[in-house]
Amino acid sequence: MKKRKIIEKEKGTSSTLGDRVEKRTDAKMKRRKKNLDWFVLAVIALVVGICVAPLSADISIHPHRHQKLPVLKMDEASLTINNELESEMVVSWMSDHCYKCLYQPLGIVPAGPGPGMPSLVDFIVGTQHGITLQLNSSPVSLELCTVPFHFGEHGNYSLWVKNLNDSSVVSCSLVIDADPINSYVPILIAFLLFTGLAVLSAIGGTVLRLDAVRSVLFRLGSSMETERLINSELGTPNRTVETATDTILPTQSAPTQRLRSLDTFRGLSLVIMVFVNYGGGRYWFFRHESWNGLTVADLVFPWFVFIMGTSIALSLHSLLRGGSSRFSLLRKAVWRSLQLFIIGLIIINPNYCQGPLSWDSLRIPGVLQRLAWSYLVVACLDLAVAKARLDNLPMDAWWYPAREVLLYWPAWLCVVVMEMVWLCLTFLLPVPGCPNGYLGPGGIGDMGLYPNCTGGAAGHIDRWLLGDSHIYQTPSSRGVYMTHVAFDPEGVLGSINSVLMAFLGLQAGKVLLHHKDQHSSIITRFLIWGLILGVISAILTRCSQDHGFIPVNKNLWSLSYVTTLACMAFVALGLVYYIVDVMGWWSGAPFYYPGMNSILIYVGHEVLETYFPFRWRMVNSQSHGEHLTQNLVATSCWVFISYLLYRNRVFWKI
Repeated sequence: MKKRKIIEKEKGTSSTLGDRVEKRTDAKMKRRKKNLDWFVLAVIALVVGICVAPLSADISIHPHRHQKLPVLKMDEASLTINNELESEMVVSWMSDHCYKCLYQPLGIVPAGPGPGMPSLVDFIVGTQHGITLQLNSSPVSLELCTVPFHFGEHGNYSLWVKNLNDSSVVSCSLVIDADPINSYVPILIAFLLFTGLAVLSAIGGTVLRLDAVRSVLFRLGSSMETERLINSELGTPNRTVETATDTILPTQSAPTQRLRSLDTFRGLSLVIMVFVNYGGGRYWFFRHESWNGLTVADLVFPWFVFIMGTSIALSLHSLLRGGSSRFSLLRKAVWRSLQLFIIGLIIINPNYCQGPLSWDSLRIPGVLQRLAWSYLVVACLDLAVAKARLDNLPMDAWWYPAREVLLYWPAWLCVVVMEMVWLCLTFLLPVPGCPNGYLGPGGIGDMGLYPNCTGGAAGHIDRWLLGDSHIYQTPSSRGVYMTHVAFDPEGVLGSINSVLMAFLGLQAGKVLLHHKDQHSSIITRFLIWGLILGVISAILTRCSQDHGFIPVNKNLWSLSYVTTLACMAFVALGLVYYIVDVMGWWSGAPFYYPGMNSILIYVGHEVLETYFPFRWRMVNSQSHGEHLTQNLVATSCWVFISYLLYRNRVFWKI
């Protein structure tokens, strides 16, 4: 078999209407009142002529095409297959993003009516990932050729299949009839726009801090009001705010100096979470990965869980030092977890607007439910081992250099036991019709051998405990792997690893407590933790997406997923801590504001998602640019709302 690709770019010729414009304008020179009107009409005609000429040239090059091209939607391209063979062909396809998948039928192309007279059939193909086309002769089912290619959005392509001089050799040639559009231009424009706003904000803050500007502002207005304006959060990067702790944590009994880097990192995670939940411009990398691997959307929820654990360590230490009893704090932790769980049940079952919730289809797991569980377990562990005083530890003890770990060994032991339970259930629990330790997506994955085994033990436990109707019905694996069984990414088994993620965040909080004001020690330990977790991830995954012992998988919340995201979180938190709290180069704005009101912003964006200004009727719903604009506007609205709430000292505490 001989395979060949031909990539052609055709240029049309354009005709100008300049002479016609001159004749018309010369003939009307005497009528000055109408001169401008005719000139405008001529320019419009010229532009139309230039635009239409290349289109007519493209069409004339392909006289064989008489049928109308299909209407293309987002992430689609048109493919015309021309068959000059004497037998019909069966066309199949497989996504390059689908691991060990079966080819899926695309269609049948009949045999050509005669020599040099091809039959043609139009198909629509996806453009999110590269695909491989397989062409087989019918009815013998002999493979003629395979064509791997990454089609571009809204591009028009032709695949020519014909015999060469030797009738036994088949040639498959791919031709570009019309160039695809660049669907990533809106991202570049948005990046430049927000970068420009950030630069202008930084310049404005610098100007406001100049002594000359200060003196002018003092003369123009009240000195007290001007001082408030100059030292507001938009102007002074080092200002610390003495407010309540994280919105899902207890209020501190005494105000303490708050680390802005924690709220900034939490707010960054929350803003990205809101953006991807609103659609992320309908780009595939702003959606959750279909199975193994990572996208931008897969980063933010674990980071939010991580920073929640960090806040637990700081908050409980402050409350214990202020004299609160462990039993009272435990009672508050249970009550807050229950509140979070109930709120989560309400917002993920949106038919509450249409009447009472229906138990028959009530989804039980969810994001806030996962947060409630992780918060409760980690808070209980920390209450069992936390020290009210850290300034009386013996500095000559052998364990002192690693005190932030060894002092809390009972909690570490509990977490290790929980991970052993996760490993045993994942790899040893018998699942009907599935091999032990199966971590695949089911569907057409793994050559279609286990179509009903999505998630292995994790999916089986959810369906057994909760029932098919009470878990997520449209998992991310449905698009690529064509799964048809329910699977919940916030399921029961994965909750064990979310506790590990929160506990690693708790460890970051212990580092901050035991090395208070020792900036180099804090950053060094963050980097060491990042290195250790990164090495563990490399071993578990064997530095590959699909071939590791435990692949990185957000749907399963696999162990490697937690270690990889915790590695990133330690490094990112260390960087933000250095920039915001140590050097004061950045105030944390605008992410600092949603970080101070995280639960309110999350619940609000879920409940009001379908209302203006967070959503409106688009002119072209098949445009990445319009979706990106809508999603960025909606996310920016929530950032602005969080700023207004912050300025008015409104914080939602549960």
